[in-house]
Amino acid sequence: KTSPDPGYCVRVTADDGELGEQSLRDFQDNEKTIPTILTTSQKLSTGVDARNVRNIVLMRPINSIIEFKQIIGRGTRLYDGKDYFTIYDFVKAHYLFSDPEWDGEPLDRQTCPDCGCHPCVCEKPPPPVCPVCGQRPCVCGGRVCEVCGRRPCVCGKEPCPVCGQIPCVCGKVAKVKVKLADGKERTIQHMIVTTFWHPDGTPMTAQKFMESLFGKLPEFFKNEAELRAIWSAPDTRRRLLEGLAEKGFGREQLAEMQKIIDAEKSDLFDVLAHIAYAVPPITRQERAIKAKADINVHFKGRQQVFLDFVLDHYVSVGVDELDTGKLTPLLKLKYNDSISDALADLGAPDEIKRLFCGFQQYLYREPVVA
Repeated sequence: KTSPDPGYCVRVTADDGELGEQSLRDFQDNEKTIPTILTTSQKLSTGVDARNVRNIVLMRPINSIIEFKQIIGRGTRLYDGKDYFTIYDFVKAHYLFSDPEWDGEPLDRQTCPDCGCHPCVCEKPPPPVCPVCGQRPCVCGGRVCEVCGRRPCVCGKEPCPVCGQIPCVCGKVAKVKVKLADGKERTIQHMIVTTFWHPDGTPMTAQKFMESLFGKLPEFFKNEAELRAIWSAPDTRRRLLEGLAEKGFGREQLAEMQKIIDAEKSDLFDVLAHIAYAVPPITRQERAIKAKADINVHFKGRQQVFLDFVLDHYVSVGVDELDTGKLTPLLKLKYNDSISDALADLGAPDEIKRLFCGFQQYLYREPVVA
């Protein structure tokens, strides 16, 4: 099958920025036919509600049963006229993660009586010409909705749980309270459609995921002060994240929890502190502003300029920008690929590394109560 549209097949990765996010939103919009094929490494493993996915093609090794089931879960969403989906497994991942209890009994193959194939490969009649845009297939989504004024219609199918209207007129996301074992409540956005997976491979709700994470965190730190100390140093922070990932709480799952607790502009530290100790999240911008007061006291001149540059990237991208693996790329970006200029401004490599690692304690120190 060929298509003249350059957007028929698109790539979406974390490096594609807003363009990639828009392609992902278009792919999830069931009223749109473009893009038809989406290629990605990690983006569709969790948290994406694309209900009309008909085919999943596995072309990279998968080493985790949790990730495998998250990927397969993208195809299990129901949609009008969709009662099955097809997996093309070029890496034989299903041999590694066979789970008869979860997979169920295999169904007998039903071949098409006309072409004799399964699934059917009969030539389908072309869609009718759209009376609005005159295209085949339709590219406009039909007529303008009289309620929302959009084409295609973006009205919700159910009344908004906050204002009770169709479409919603309040723009608010309904939230629910979750009480954990410490007796304190956390708030989650229950409208977010996300399926999490238990380490044994069974699906669980966001609330169950939060409860499970809450129960495991004491294995990694005993109190809030210890969490702050661990998170303040790149090496111990990395080991903590690796340990959590081994227990089934990887970066992607924590990023999804950021959305659910309405903390997408916050640090992953805020996710852990909020779940473990009910600490209210603050944005990375707020955290950086507070840290600058200490940075201006403890560092001078060109050191401050470089650290301000690092903080800008931290606010924009997230805590990954504070990993020691990002130090050289940040120096090259700041000094136009001239490491010699960086050394002249900031000192020897060991001094620069101490500067980069040392200032991070001021981002995560406990706020002083006036």
